[in-house]
Amino acid sequence: MSNIYKHPLVAKIEEALATELPFLHIITGPRQVGKTTAAQQICRTWKGETVFAAADAPLPPGPEWIHAQWELALARGGRDGRVLLVLDEIQKVSGWSETIKLLWDRARRESRAIRVLLLGSSSLLIQKGLAESMAGRFLSYQCGHWSLGEMREAFGWDLEDWLYFGGYPGAAVLKADEASWRRYITDSLIETVLSRDVLQLAAVAKPALLRHLFGLAVSHPAEILSYNKMLGQLQDAGNTTTLAHYLHLLDSAFLVGGLDLYKAGRGRKRAGSPKLVFRNNALVTAYLGEPRERALRDPAWRGRLVENAVGGHLLGALDPTTSQVYYWRERDREVDFVVKTPRALWAIEVKSGAAPGDGAGLRAFKRLWPEARPFIVGPGGMPLEEFFLADPADLFSGT
Repeated sequence: MSNIYKHPLVAKIEEALATELPFLHIITGPRQVGKTTAAQQICRTWKGETVFAAADAPLPPGPEWIHAQWELALARGGRDGRVLLVLDEIQKVSGWSETIKLLWDRARRESRAIRVLLLGSSSLLIQKGLAESMAGRFLSYQCGHWSLGEMREAFGWDLEDWLYFGGYPGAAVLKADEASWRRYITDSLIETVLSRDVLQLAAVAKPALLRHLFGLAVSHPAEILSYNKMLGQLQDAGNTTTLAHYLHLLDSAFLVGGLDLYKAGRGRKRAGSPKLVFRNNALVTAYLGEPRERALRDPAWRGRLVENAVGGHLLGALDPTTSQVYYWRERDREVDFVVKTPRALWAIEVKSGAAPGDGAGLRAFKRLWPEARPFIVGPGGMPLEEFFLADPADLFSGT
């Protein structure tokens, strides 16, 4: 991350911490998107004592680690002093939510002036802890993969840079050395997430299968791939239920997930074929290893990267509690993405070539759902760069 650039999230959390609101503050998001840097920037502007500790060790610590950091913070702050405690990778600590709940409730009873900022990289584990123990005690913030606008403001990137190198600010300094950049993404990011965020913290009976599933998905970004076809290409794959579970784990670690088919009434079809969408194009381009110029010069492959980037942009910006993202296909008619909000239904077609498409998929979707609002990204609609610079939450919030 740039030494000067401050993510908008920093100011938002600084403002919240300055109030007397009785809440914990929790930042979730992928690895290497600036959560720790943002927390350090917050610490530097905090008017009071700070304690910063990370649980990101090969052997995850126990709840006594949280107790020790908490007591250190209280000691530095004194009885009436303002102190900020920041705990990074909190999901690695066994029983973290119960421990934080116990200490937070005690601090509230004793009127201790402690502020707490928690950081976590696994949405599955963080959400489980929040739902089980922390209800009513926290404000959450999402720090996702960086958008084109953020990478442009911080590093001066253009659309082609972002389509290939993705939205990892920590890797931006390696842009001029593609070989080193690819090693950083595959070794320090993908491998670390798989081995430490997924395999150590979730029930995975077949670790090799999970890795092979990720490798298979990399070759099919923004493609609809049936579970039966996956079974045919993976050794010792078990059954479709196992593959669906492993794909969910990969999605919870902000790597790749499968969009469901949009279907009338229920809105989704769990047993269908998922559309694979990576949260960040860098996961695809670095893993496959094809140089930037060659990858972006191939119209078909560039089209896949563009479509995947649209899907990642939607998933990263839309609130999953109020907006769901699907795809739709019926015979040879297809809509790349379907966004359903409480107020509207959107059918989104992505075009990366020089000419607009025939719109057959949108017309077929409109016949089934006349209330649907068509939206084209690319030629014939909103230009690619304009779309990626916009906030999908604003684009798809209308009635």
